[in-house]
Amino acid sequence: MKKRHSTPFGFITFAVLSASIGQADAEPLKVAALNIDKVEVAAKRISDTKPVKGYQAKRSSTATKTDTPLIDVPQSVSVVTQEQMSDQSVQSMSDAVRYVPGVTASQGEGNRDALNFRGSGVTTGDFYLDGMRDDVQTYRDFYNTDRIEVLKGPNGMVFGRGASGGAINRVSKEAGWDPVREIKVTYGAYNQKRTSIDIGNGINDVAAFRLNAVYEESDSYRSGVNLKRYGVNPTFTITPSDNTKITIGAEYFKDQHIGDRGIPSIGTGLNNRPYRLEDYQTFYGNASLSPNETETKALNAMIEHAFNDNFSIRNRTRYASYDKFYQNVYANSKVTNDTFSVGAYRDATDRQNLINQTDLIYKVTTGVLEHQLLVGMEIGTQKTSNLRLRDAGGTGSGNENIANGVSALNPTYSQPINLNTPSRNQTSDIDIFAVYVQDQIKISDQWQAIVGLRHDQLKTHYVDIKGNNTIDVSDSLLSPRAGLIFKPIENLSIYGSYSLSYVPRAGDQLLSLTATTKSLQPEKFINKELGAKYDISPNLSLTAAVYKLERKNVAIMDPLSPTQNIVIDGQETKGAEFGVAGKMTDRWSMFGGYSYQDAEFSKTMTIGTLTSNSTYLAGTTLGQTPSHTFSLWNRYDFNESWGAAIGVVSRSQMYALTPTTAASTVLPGYARVDAAIFWKPTSKIQMQLNVENLTDKDYVTSAHTNNNLTPGAPITARATLTYNF
Repeated sequence: MKKRHSTPFGFITFAVLSASIGQADAEPLKVAALNIDKVEVAAKRISDTKPVKGYQAKRSSTATKTDTPLIDVPQSVSVVTQEQMSDQSVQSMSDAVRYVPGVTASQGEGNRDALNFRGSGVTTGDFYLDGMRDDVQTYRDFYNTDRIEVLKGPNGMVFGRGASGGAINRVSKEAGWDPVREIKVTYGAYNQKRTSIDIGNGINDVAAFRLNAVYEESDSYRSGVNLKRYGVNPTFTITPSDNTKITIGAEYFKDQHIGDRGIPSIGTGLNNRPYRLEDYQTFYGNASLSPNETETKALNAMIEHAFNDNFSIRNRTRYASYDKFYQNVYANSKVTNDTFSVGAYRDATDRQNLINQTDLIYKVTTGVLEHQLLVGMEIGTQKTSNLRLRDAGGTGSGNENIANGVSALNPTYSQPINLNTPSRNQTSDIDIFAVYVQDQIKISDQWQAIVGLRHDQLKTHYVDIKGNNTIDVSDSLLSPRAGLIFKPIENLSIYGSYSLSYVPRAGDQLLSLTATTKSLQPEKFINKELGAKYDISPNLSLTAAVYKLERKNVAIMDPLSPTQNIVIDGQETKGAEFGVAGKMTDRWSMFGGYSYQDAEFSKTMTIGTLTSNSTYLAGTTLGQTPSHTFSLWNRYDFNESWGAAIGVVSRSQMYALTPTTAASTVLPGYARVDAAIFWKPTSKIQMQLNVENLTDKDYVTSAHTNNNLTPGAPITARATLTYNF
């Protein structure tokens, strides 16, 4: 937008006084007038299309729903920036959180992003885009992502249901008036081929346009596994006035890949271990019969208007349609006497989300207190249909076993399968209405506080078509949040916080409900946290936190009445996290941290029937929660043209699933080394070579069950060319 400025006056007057010492009569005062014509200054509107530089983010609009410095947020928040993702050549969600303390990736049944926050259990629903729910079970690409915000601990006040142990929020790239013209081409091991484009510019003084697109087609270190993904995301930013901004975007994204459930285990009792880990490429089951496909269509819109410096309004709307299909033919048991069982199923899900959020932000001073008040409302609907098919002759767990005694030395199952018998056929409609209020209070230069409360009213209409059963569930949830911040100096904050979230029985993914679900209360997650944030320099941040996360109202089957469920309180995680992000020197950047987690059952729990049950003993470590993780990525720039990076990722051993008295599989601890070289021959061209698992370590990276373990990739390299034009 052109901005015009005129001189506030039409002339400049000045005087010159001259006098001769010794003269009897002084010269008269002479005044001259200089007239200057009106001056107009015109400049193109500019905006920053890369708002976060380097590895250090300093602000967030997600953690509190207001634009707040991270040092003033009483919560552990890690931000993976666009530059860090580029330097590490991030390919997936598990790659993106690899260096984030307190978060571990799960296999996700070989077809979706799945994470574990602070031992709270694997979640596939706590994903958000620009603060809006994005909860379908799928893989997410980052071609249109500016940065990833990892919020740890319950976030019910911000997001509503779910967000129990933490949440992932992707911040989209936004159209602006700074020109963007970038093409990236990647070629790597196992025939990886990927191209992305990011172009944008101002259309005129009022509107700007940006287009992100990606295409990838790659094989894998796992035999028979491959993928093809492509997407396009145009966005517009419109500023009809200096106080109003409108952003509009649409996305089409398609993901096709082979569902990979990894390798089985071997062993007895509590000593199960990965089977033939060194033979990491072998697929157990049938890769060609395990296709996965997700099609995403989405529309996003936001309107922001500032009435004045103290009062503003923001409205966001997101409509998303997800069409998902996957089929798995996989190892459904451990290896015994060199044989294993094969399971098979087909699953189709269709989901539509329509969500609208409105936030009013008002700044006011009362006496010595400065307030930033947030009042908001969210309304939405979520419609889901899900059909799961199995073979009519299936037996065992989930009735999905189609063959026993398959040779582990010849593990490709090649017999015909006939997946036409429903094991699940269901629909659900959720109506969402929520209101929330929050006050960020500046008490003095040293003290700040935040208090907030959200009320969610969720109405779920669930239809079990297979069982000819209908359930209506209504949940009324109150999610409070409180935090106190002490800042002895401007760049150091010490905080304490309390937060609470609920996970309704309907769940994010709405797996099969039962008639007894009506009487059950939602699961409850309570987080108490003490922490410190220190901006040791303008470009380097250190963080530390200790916490206790309690999980209550855990639903299990009553062993004395197998047709009923019971609710008990039984899990908690005590932990500590330390993080670093930013620049040690002008040439040395780093990101990483350490976490300690003591996650266990606080009470003995028995699940099953009187004749067949499993017991979780009090003190039992929770699954997929290592006691120790450490990660540190370092990049050093030798000069304007050359740079190099080295990273270390390690974790202690962990269980694939929470061990029972019957069985468990231990995933050994490991340390992995990554490296990269960067070369910038001109201002427009950058080339980089990333090498992962530099020491060619054999390890298991994630799991879904005791018998679905994903082996880590061997030493792998990929080269990327970035061209700015």
